[in-house]
Amino acid sequence: MKLLSNKQVKSQVKSLYHELPKNIVCFSHLRWDFVFQRPQQLLTRFAQSFDIFFIEEPIHDTAGQAYYTYLSRGEHLQVLVPHLPSGLNAAETAVQLKALFDQFMENKNLADFAFWYYTPMAMEFSRKYQPELVIYDCMDELSAFRFAPESLKTIEQELLKKADIVFTGGQSLYEAKKNQHANIYPFPSSIDKKHFEQARQLRRSTAGSQPTLGFYGVIDERFDIELIREIANARPEWQIMLIGPVVKIDKATLPQNSNIHYLGSKDYKDLPSYVATWDVALIPFLLNESTRYISPTKTPEYLAAGVPVVSTPIMDVINPYGKNKMVAIGSNATDFIAAVEQQLDHTAKKEWLKQVDDFLSQNSWDKTCNRMLSHIRDTVTNRSLTSIAQ
Repeated sequence: MKLLSNKQVKSQVKSLYHELPKNIVCFSHLRWDFVFQRPQQLLTRFAQSFDIFFIEEPIHDTAGQAYYTYLSRGEHLQVLVPHLPSGLNAAETAVQLKALFDQFMENKNLADFAFWYYTPMAMEFSRKYQPELVIYDCMDELSAFRFAPESLKTIEQELLKKADIVFTGGQSLYEAKKNQHANIYPFPSSIDKKHFEQARQLRRSTAGSQPTLGFYGVIDERFDIELIREIANARPEWQIMLIGPVVKIDKATLPQNSNIHYLGSKDYKDLPSYVATWDVALIPFLLNESTRYISPTKTPEYLAAGVPVVSTPIMDVINPYGKNKMVAIGSNATDFIAAVEQQLDHTAKKEWLKQVDDFLSQNSWDKTCNRMLSHIRDTVTNRSLTSIAQ
């Protein structure tokens, strides 16, 4: 074997450092147009440098042959929606998805592709492929969610072995996963600060006279229905605005007090105008397996809007927001109500806002993307160094 000089090695590494795959195929358990959150924030930014193909979970609505619907969500971002025949079981669904994906990948050069996984279950139809790079962005502990497939944990272990690099959606999730991969990094929820700061200007003309509490997000098994019911019963003069879709729970179980208002889903671009009408923002999550590792994206968004926040004791809210007194914590309805009342009498808001702004200035989705890309480049470079050394 011919030995390379140090100069030759450096030259090869330098040339390889900027060579990343041109395309990213993302496998997601979330629909692109459902709620604008972590995948959308990241991939709209990565679409400035890569061609993105975002493959959603299937819709079983055809009577005949399976097919993809292609939806453009930007110049370099396409959403692929698999449409499958109705009545398929899990095994038959996997076969159909594999056939669709094989058609998509036909005659494509794998060296030009990175696979980005949000759902390990996509391994069932993509495992045979060896793309240039495999990225696992573990944003949630999906195995703890209602209706999660029993095989998810096993398939996740397969994905962790295959992945070149792993990101986690929060610090606590990183602590739980860090010993399962040698190249893993925590990336908690970040912030589009400029977008949500619009609420501060809008607030002057839209704030109401009655105390208004608000929440936006998915209302599902993580949402503390009884906490909201108790708050509404104890403080009928408080108006509680709940924005977001109701999924995986029976709508009949939701409290129907006259001071609770279900506003349904709203577009991401309109959220600042709603938050501007709130006096206090809520993070009313249950403490259970599905919330054990979550890092709510709404926390920094609420703060950027300049609205005081009260949360149940979610670990990634306590650290860093609770321990730094940026967010108030309530463990039960009594504590939660007391915390809200304290926030309504927020005499030190100017000092609090300065602390919030100083903290949020250290983070943004742009910075998160840049740091992720740096780790990805380092991963490719280190792999190339190892190849050269061998």
